[in-house]
Amino acid sequence: MPESTINPADPTPATPDRPRSAVRSLLRLRPYVRPVRARLFGSAGVAVLASCLALLIPLVLKWIVDGPVADRDPSGVWLGGGIMLALGVLEAGLFGIRRWLIARPLAALEARMRADLFRYLQRLPVAFHDRWGSGQLLSRATNDLQICRMFLAFPLVFLVVNTTTIVVGFGILISQRWTLGLLLLAPAVPLVILCSYFESRYSLASRRAQDQIGDLTTLVEESVLGIRIIKAFGRHHSQAVAFREQSRELRGTELRKARLLSDLWMLIIGLPDVALGAALVVGSVQVADGKLSVGTLVAFLSTALALRWPVESMGWLLSISNEAATSVDRVFEVFDTPIPEEHGQQSLPERGGDGIRFTGVRFRYPDAPAGTPDLLTGIDLHIRSGETLALVGATGSGKTSLTALIPRLYEATGGRLTLDGVDTAELTRTALRGLVSTAFEEPTLFSASVRDNVLMGAPGASEADLLRALETAQCDFVHGLPHGVDTQVGEQGLSLSGGQRQRLALARAVVGRPRFLVLDDPLSALDVHTEALVEAALRHVLATTTALVVAHRPSTVMLADRVALLSGGRITAVGTHHELLHSSPEYRHMMSGAQVGAA
Repeated sequence: MPESTINPADPTPATPDRPRSAVRSLLRLRPYVRPVRARLFGSAGVAVLASCLALLIPLVLKWIVDGPVADRDPSGVWLGGGIMLALGVLEAGLFGIRRWLIARPLAALEARMRADLFRYLQRLPVAFHDRWGSGQLLSRATNDLQICRMFLAFPLVFLVVNTTTIVVGFGILISQRWTLGLLLLAPAVPLVILCSYFESRYSLASRRAQDQIGDLTTLVEESVLGIRIIKAFGRHHSQAVAFREQSRELRGTELRKARLLSDLWMLIIGLPDVALGAALVVGSVQVADGKLSVGTLVAFLSTALALRWPVESMGWLLSISNEAATSVDRVFEVFDTPIPEEHGQQSLPERGGDGIRFTGVRFRYPDAPAGTPDLLTGIDLHIRSGETLALVGATGSGKTSLTALIPRLYEATGGRLTLDGVDTAELTRTALRGLVSTAFEEPTLFSASVRDNVLMGAPGASEADLLRALETAQCDFVHGLPHGVDTQVGEQGLSLSGGQRQRLALARAVVGRPRFLVLDDPLSALDVHTEALVEAALRHVLATTTALVVAHRPSTVMLADRVALLSGGRITAVGTHHELLHSSPEYRHMMSGAQVGAA
């Protein structure tokens, strides 16, 4: 793997500043290649056989020139021509078989890698996704995996085929006339040295280009998803400028790759051509002196010309191999990110336990700069079983971060968090998230039907549960959609209003009758009338669960049995709404501001 680092302020992995071993990188594909290795090796063997058949054609040509042509035997010429035609047809057929052998297995290999990568991305913690741009991940799951498949389908096979063809071909050349053969071999050592020199530089340029493609993909994706904001603020010009700048950087890197490749091709083509020209002159002199037959010289030159493509293509194959190695590095950067171990018990005791209890819980974001104080410096809070507690605090006080600790979207830095007496660290994440249901302030919907979006909260829920959740969240609007609950809501749910999206997200949270419910200001986008209706229906849900509700408005606070005030990284006051209004100036100030804002 290349040496790369992640800058917390920049979601793009840093481009390695020194080359890595392309071979070592490509060998990481072995687990995926192993199931298809028989066909892959078979295709390489068939291609080697086809390529070696092509080397027999100059030998047939030598026989024709020194035999039938010299003896003026037309029948022999026809025979030789027929043999050459048969060899050509057989060669073409073998290359067709090679393609048939690997097309389907390698398509399956790419699909398997993509499925594994997607599954791994789903398991990685939220902190990982906070660091990485979505475009970077998208380019790895599409472009990089496609390059890996193309490498296995063509460059890998033909590196073997061309190397074998060159070795066999030069063996034939030396056997025909060893002095001329050695003359053609003369450029081999300088070519190896020069290829190594260019390969190291090309690999760095290739990595830089693929990272820049990821950055450009991120910019395009964000511009498409945020098109309403861009148009509303007239920012299309600045986005175009940013796109143009990143495109210019990518173009510069691609031009550097092209210059390196052109220099390499010039050497790979030029040096062998010089050697071939020298062999032609020396061979012609030997024919004139009677030391070499015309047929031998024709066969020698024909074999040398047959080797021209295998030699010339090595530079191109090496460049593709370098890009493939870079793609493998980029894909395995994701796979190399450790996933926290999944261990612990699968269930909790029956309902009616201790509720949710925070004991000395501290938290800071994983990517926070060294020396930064904890965001939560010691949370002590008890939400009794069956109780609804409202969490209130100033903007940036850490309310959302605290709620994210309950389903372990982030891991607490210290302290202990228990559900009905069981430490959440002792539960598997799957079991924990089956007990805790969440609705966030910023609702996220998927390109799916209303039904699918809501039932994501409880895949096994019945139709009655679905309708009950929609009614609780006051989602009557879905029945007026073209196909009702089966209507596709579009990407990010942008076909719906903000309030409609928020209500569907709330329905998703309550559809499974969760044991623990975490709501992060779930009613902020609703008008006063709809909010009142939702709150009235929501009271029935809250009566059967243990809930933590982040609140900014007095109306939401009134849903709770008690209220906790978060300030300075700690819970500074707990009580009923009316108790805190009398005892906490800070709470009173916040609620008065909220009332003014609501008015």
